[in-house]
Amino acid sequence: MYGDGSQTRSFCYVSDLIDGIYRLMMSDCAEPVNIGNPDEMSLLEFAERVIEVIGSGSQIVFEELPVDDPKVRRRDIGKAKDVLGWEPEVGLVEGLEMTVE
Repeated sequence: MYGDGSQTRSFCYVSDLIDGIYRLMMSDCAEPVNIGNPDEMSLLEFAERVIEVIGSGSQIVFEELPVDDPKVRRRDIGKAKDVLGWEPEVGLVEGLEMTVE
C-alpha cells in the first residue's frame, strides 16, 4: 500500500458502471456525467475488507506515497441521479463477494 492508506477512493461494481454508461448513451445528455459510487473509504480500509472477504492471512505492506497520488477521490453523481435516474445498487462487500466467486 502506498502511503499510510488514508487516501480515499470510491469503488463501483462493474454491473452498476455498465448500467450507468448504458443509460448515458441512451439519453439525450451531451454533458459530462460522473458515473461511479459516491461512498468513499480509505485505501487501508478497502485492503482490510478485501483480506476479510477472501479469508486471507495476508499482511499489508506499506510503501512510500508517490507525490502525484491524489488524497481524495469521491464521485459526485448528482447529475447521474437527476438526468439518468441512476445510482449504484451493489454494495462494496457484495461486490467483493461476487468478484471472489
